[in-house]
Amino acid sequence: MKFPYSMLLDFVQTDLSAEAVGELLTMTGFELEEIVSVEGEPVLDVNIMSNRGDGASVFGLAREVLAKAPGAQPTELYRRAAARFPRPDAAPLSSLAQASVRIETEHCTRYACRVFEGLSSAPAPEWVQKRLRQAGQRPLGLLVDLTNYVMLELGQPLHAFDLDRLAGPEIVVRNAREGETLRTLDGVDRSLKSDQMMICDANGPVAAAGIMGGERSEVSDATRRMLLESAHFASGSVRRTRKTLGLHTEASYRFERSVDPEGVVAALNRFAELLEAAGGPNPLPGVIDLYPAPATRETLRLRLDRASQLLGMPIEEAEARSYLDKLGFEVDTDFAVRPPTWRPDIRREEDLIEELGRVHGYEKIPEALPPGTVSVGGAQGFEAFLERTLRQILAAGFDQTISHTLTPGHALDDPSATPLGPRAAGNPDIAILRSSTLSSLAESARRNGGKDLHLFEIGRVFAAPETEETRLGLWSHGALLPAHWQKTEVPHADFFSLKGTLEQSWPDLRWNAPETPDPRLHPTVQARLSLGGETVGLAGRLHPEVAERLGLPGETVVAEVSLSRLAPQLSEEILYTPLSRNPSVRRDIALAIARDVPYAQIETAIRKAAGEVLERQWLFDVYAGKGIPEGQHSLAIAMQLRKQGENFTDEEANQVRDRVVEALVALGATPR
Repeated sequence: MKFPYSMLLDFVQTDLSAEAVGELLTMTGFELEEIVSVEGEPVLDVNIMSNRGDGASVFGLAREVLAKAPGAQPTELYRRAAARFPRPDAAPLSSLAQASVRIETEHCTRYACRVFEGLSSAPAPEWVQKRLRQAGQRPLGLLVDLTNYVMLELGQPLHAFDLDRLAGPEIVVRNAREGETLRTLDGVDRSLKSDQMMICDANGPVAAAGIMGGERSEVSDATRRMLLESAHFASGSVRRTRKTLGLHTEASYRFERSVDPEGVVAALNRFAELLEAAGGPNPLPGVIDLYPAPATRETLRLRLDRASQLLGMPIEEAEARSYLDKLGFEVDTDFAVRPPTWRPDIRREEDLIEELGRVHGYEKIPEALPPGTVSVGGAQGFEAFLERTLRQILAAGFDQTISHTLTPGHALDDPSATPLGPRAAGNPDIAILRSSTLSSLAESARRNGGKDLHLFEIGRVFAAPETEETRLGLWSHGALLPAHWQKTEVPHADFFSLKGTLEQSWPDLRWNAPETPDPRLHPTVQARLSLGGETVGLAGRLHPEVAERLGLPGETVVAEVSLSRLAPQLSEEILYTPLSRNPSVRRDIALAIARDVPYAQIETAIRKAAGEVLERQWLFDVYAGKGIPEGQHSLAIAMQLRKQGENFTDEEANQVRDRVVEALVALGATPR
């Protein structure tokens, strides 16, 4: 949100510069994007979080400055804004002779409006136009400019209707009906859906609630009578409608972050005040104010000892009361706290503690090492299993792909899955949650030419309602090795090369003919993969018709394995031992042994003979030549030994070495 620094000074008396105010707001959770000079004055651009609609106004940010800045004082304008700009002509009414309102949707929790007559064409005061330009808005005339100015000041969007262009005096807030359309102020005709909230007259929609008005009721220089709307709409409803209509406005930006339901009439009164100051007429007496769902405020209990524990710093009782009071919270003597209506994000004690921390100052938290014990680093459990799988498939020569889980639907989707997707997809290309990784791999293959590709993906799939799992998908076609000048032919991918890749990772997999053939795969070249009696995946060659429809080679072989079902059957118990404080000792062994004896067999023999005291072993020299019999080589192996709780003696270490030598002699080795 952009606003001129001079506007903030209308609400707050402070000696802080624009840069200092920007830093202060950042430390309270409103990140300063930049400060630029517009028409000779500093303008702040502040990032407003999605749950802090109270910050999308100069008045709301002024409240933050007053709570945190030492010596800052509220101005008269701030006090009147906090009092909701009371006016003697703003008595609540259910209807007026010139207008009435009816609410037919639960997503409109409050709707208020005032009627103005005797209007004339005039521009907004120059100071209003200047501040709107500084905030990045284009002046459009007195009535529209004042609604935008009030929204910038108070965060409450307003909308002006030309009362003489409405079809009758009644306003109806309801959901659109199928087949209805609305030409919005940007000149676009928009087809409406039944879950979209609209402001309507007798002839149909005249505005998209909380987003944009319609051309038919737009105010202009010819407007003489105006109905001014101020309302509170559910943020979720506005967000959904805004996305499906493809619109983004200053009003929707604020409604999506929530506005203060108790500030609805205050915005109307502020508009009337500014219009009167600009030489315009006063509104007709009375405010139509329908409030079917008044805002509720739940009382929360705040424990200062709990706050100090979570924040890591003490906060005195007087300080806590002062911070919460300046932020608009009501605090009883025993710290029963009622959040203000403009803070729907405050729902539990921890939220209150966060308020204390950000105002008191996170920079005041003392530096200290975190308490607790240090855990073993690296991935554990299922994550470690995924990492091992990733390394194994990469080592087999496959290239990894990463795709979006939302797709437009695909021929390789799981035929037994129930299509799932968001209720209101913003784009048809991301309308369905994928039910198989094969659809994503097919698109990757298509984009990369389809030939000589060996791809894999590890990702989430959604095969049934409330069910999601992690799967490995494999896609293989073409040459398995690059061309070689000595060889005229190189091996190509087929069902058995794919089978070898999977069995190299999981040799206990069982390959059986499926009870019901998968229509995505060739009927005679496919298999059901199982482990421990449970089906964990499938493999096979693409069905020729499916491959032709996708424009991909028919010789492509694919596989998909549920890692979520496979991992529990392959999990291993991890045993942790404490680190020994005793020093290690080293013993070296030199031996001559036949070259055809695998070194893994030698390692295993050493490990078994040495027992638990063997900490590590490594090969540090290999020699073959003079003095070594034909067909043998000499190996030099080091062993690092360590005991828990006591030191090794030379005699004990030599005994371990002798046991290892005996075990190696049994393999045919000769000590040297």
